[in-house]
Amino acid sequence: MKNHLNVSVIVACRNEEKYIGNCLESIIGNNYPKDRLEVLVVDGMSTDSTRDIIDRYAQNFSFIKRIDNPKLITPAAFNLGIKNASGEVVMIMGSHSKYKSNYISSCIRYLNKCDADNVGGILRTLPGDDTTTAKAIASSLSHPFGVGNSSFRVGSRKPLWADTVFGGCYKKKVFDEVGLFNENLVRSQDMDFNIRLKSNGGKILLVPSIIAEYFAKPTIKSFFMHNFKDGFWAIYPLKFGSSMFKIRHLLPLFFVTSIIAGFVLSFIWLPLKILFLSGIFAYLLLNLFSSAALAWRSKKLRFFIILPFVFVARHFGYGLGSLWGLLKLTISSHQPDLATNTK
Repeated sequence: MKNHLNVSVIVACRNEEKYIGNCLESIIGNNYPKDRLEVLVVDGMSTDSTRDIIDRYAQNFSFIKRIDNPKLITPAAFNLGIKNASGEVVMIMGSHSKYKSNYISSCIRYLNKCDADNVGGILRTLPGDDTTTAKAIASSLSHPFGVGNSSFRVGSRKPLWADTVFGGCYKKKVFDEVGLFNENLVRSQDMDFNIRLKSNGGKILLVPSIIAEYFAKPTIKSFFMHNFKDGFWAIYPLKFGSSMFKIRHLLPLFFVTSIIAGFVLSFIWLPLKILFLSGIFAYLLLNLFSSAALAWRSKKLRFFIILPFVFVARHFGYGLGSLWGLLKLTISSHQPDLATNTK
């Protein structure tokens, strides 16, 4: 039947012993017919207990299978999954996430109903630990000051045609038409693919009633480094002819560059010093206002103490990563890629 297409779920993972069990449990708990489902867990040669956990699930559920990914990186995992997929539909799911019980069936329904080529939903961010800092970090990723106008993070009132979605439920035929994921891109490979899909006439639908839950980084340091890598891979793909960024992706780069330039120039001319200090003051005010508003909305006033630092980690981490990506492009295009250092 049209609503019961054969579905191949691809889960890419590496050293995810803390999260892979919850992810697989949520997939198993989905209400989609299991005789129409296969789950391909593509593991990047994990060195923790991830592989043992996957194998235990594979022994207990015949529709779960582990595939080894010797290249380690995420796009290679996606491509291995696609090549081994037997379903008419391919779903990309993250091992750091868990999914509502109707996630798969809802994606399939909208894929058919709206004649879309890719369907995805809202990403609801959960804290990566039971600490105030981790909870504040998670809340920042649903606020416009933290993520801009990213619809799959801040939400939408109704289904809308989008540029990209989290994960994605694809008609398998699109991979024959558009190609596979770009393995030069350690990150941002999904955005790159969706741009190619749209350029080829494909349609991407964001449905707010379809919800995935993602566990954010739990500490300021890990959150900063995560954003640094995201910022780097927003710019560095230009080396491979891929331009996937939008204005919201470039704002942190402009912000950090202006801060650095303003600081240097402030020693040269007094008006520039006044302009620089005014800009810093304006950012601090906006940061404090957004932190207060989010703390009030979350009904956790103690967030107000932590959120300003969280937003700084978000903005400066992403911006400095983008700046490093830009410098790598301009001064050393012949050097080895940063891929091995940004995993």
